[in-house]
Amino acid sequence: MDPEAVRRSLEPTALSKEVVGPASASLRYDAFALTGVRIDAAEHGRLLCSFVVTPRIAVSARSPPPSPTPSQTLISFGGSEMVTARTRVVSPAGYLLSGVTATLADQLGSGVFLSSGIGTSGVSLELNLSYVDVASIGEEIEVEGKLLRAGKSVGVVSVDFRKKKTGKLIAQARHTKYLAHCN
Repeated sequence: MDPEAVRRSLEPTALSKEVVGPASASLRYDAFALTGVRIDAAEHGRLLCSFVVTPRIAVSARSPPPSPTPSQTLISFGGSEMVTARTRVVSPAGYLLSGVTATLADQLGSGVFLSSGIGTSGVSLELNLSYVDVASIGEEIEVEGKLLRAGKSVGVVSVDFRKKKTGKLIAQARHTKYLAHCN
C-alpha cells in the first residue's frame, strides 16, 4: 500500500481532468466535494481525513430557501426543506449539506479499498448513511474510514464523520462495493 497513491487518487485535480460525456458532471461534483479535504493518515485498510465546513459546502444563513415553481412542491419537516421536483435539499442555515457527506463517504470509502491494496475499480452496491448531528460552518470534521471486509468480489468499509474538537459523531456510513478487478 502506497499512501501517496491513495493521496493522489483523492486529489480533486485527479478527478476533474478533462472528461467528456455524461460522467463529466459527476466527476466535477466529486472534485468539488473533495476540495479542502486533507489526508492525515493512510495505512493498510484505514484512512483518516479532515476538512473544515465552509460556506461552499453548506447553506449559509444568507441563502434563503428556493421558492417553489409551479412544477415543484415544497415540503417542510423538522426545519429542513425539500424541493421534490429537483430533489434539492436545503439544510438549515449554515449546516454541512448531506449530499456532500454522502459524496465524501463514497469517495473516501473507495480510498480505504485502495489503502488496503484492493484498488478502487468496481461499483458501489450500497451506501447507507445515518445522520445523527449537524456540522456548522467553521467546524473541523474528522473522517475515519476502515475496511470491515474484503471478499473475492464484494468489500465493505465504514466511514465515520466526527467533530474534531469534541469527537461527537455527526454521520456514519457503510459503503459496500463490488470489486470488479478481483474476479
